[in-house]
Amino acid sequence: MPDSRTDVPDDPTGPTWVGRTEIGHAEDVAAPARFTSARLLVCHPTPAGTVPVAQVELPLARGRASAAEVARAASAAAGHVPQPPPVSAEPVTVVVATRGRPDSVRRCVQAVLAGDHPAMTVLVVDNDPPDDRTERVVTAFSDERVRYVSEPRRGASAGRNRGLSEARTPIVAFTDDDTEPDTAWASRIAGAFAADPELAGVSGPVLAARLETPQERAADLALAWNKGFAPRRFSLAEPPDDSAVFPFSPGLFGIGANMAVRVDAVRALGGFDEALGPGARTAGGEDIELLVRIVLDGRVLGYVPSAFVWHHHRPSDGELRSQMRGYALGLGAFLGKVALDPRARAAAVRRLPAAAARLRHIVRRESGDVATGTPGVHVVTGGNGGDSGAAAAGALPDGAGARTLRGLVSGPLLYLRSRRRVREDGGVAPPLTRPDGEPPG
Repeated sequence: MPDSRTDVPDDPTGPTWVGRTEIGHAEDVAAPARFTSARLLVCHPTPAGTVPVAQVELPLARGRASAAEVARAASAAAGHVPQPPPVSAEPVTVVVATRGRPDSVRRCVQAVLAGDHPAMTVLVVDNDPPDDRTERVVTAFSDERVRYVSEPRRGASAGRNRGLSEARTPIVAFTDDDTEPDTAWASRIAGAFAADPELAGVSGPVLAARLETPQERAADLALAWNKGFAPRRFSLAEPPDDSAVFPFSPGLFGIGANMAVRVDAVRALGGFDEALGPGARTAGGEDIELLVRIVLDGRVLGYVPSAFVWHHHRPSDGELRSQMRGYALGLGAFLGKVALDPRARAAAVRRLPAAAARLRHIVRRESGDVATGTPGVHVVTGGNGGDSGAAAAGALPDGAGARTLRGLVSGPLLYLRSRRRVREDGGVAPPLTRPDGEPPG
């Protein structure tokens, strides 16, 4: 149950209903009366299936909005309709690393199995399991597509590396146990790799599954995981215009709750850094570090908006504070790793003047939403996918901003300690850049 009291600042918006609508097929919103607004994923039909084009928020009257109101909001928000990746039957292994959250695992695996990909394996990696509850949940599926693996080493990175070593498919997709992937998620990932042989990895939108509590809404505003609905491609040869610090902008590429890789490419880079991530002292950063390392190695990343997952944000103050502190520690640890690598450090320093100018622009931005011209209706933009990874501190629980800053400052030292411990225990902590690789620009 969510906490009955809250340290989150006053939230005038009230509970927000989360759903979806399709252009040309709008229906009434009929939510419980306590909901004051609705956030709808706007999808557009194409010959290859529906594709998301925007998220829009509209007001509700006692939980209700008519189909006509929904249709007007969706039409006002919809823009360019990207073509989804082609359908591909390329086998995919979905890895879910977890520890001590069997109910979340059940919900996540059910969503993955409901997907439409014809050649999919789900591998649940139980990190240093405290009991057999997760194993019993996975076994109860009685589905030959689902496998359970116990990994004695604690940590998301160790779990994901175990998944990479167990996979027998050329593509591995990663998600977290607190997500529900869309039914087309794995198919769109496979299609993206099939359409672009240069891709070493892809990511996609991570959308809030619930926005009922003040904490869930604060987390959604602060995390800004939705990077939009335009397909993107990232490489050193084609730096994006919206990032002054590329490729050292962690928020640009996506997160581990929705990412996939070519197994051979990531194995060649040494896999995930086990000194980073949940379960390690650094508590985070393993996903952003790997994505940055892929680009620094001269490889290509893609962003596939039609491959999205729904994420269940932390519903209580304590969980939200812990999550934000973990992300701050992880970001600080990642920045510490950049500073420890002479080649990466030199490249990052060269970007500082442009980064300072970009930061001045970001701090002047007051809102992440865009008016549509329809009263009360806003397009939800989340993060812009560039350098705007800073949390919206005003939405966080009291004191969270200071704790986040402390996490950023302490992250580099914790990374050094964590890396030493990992190497002593025989784990892996690959360098950010390879000595024989091309130096970053």
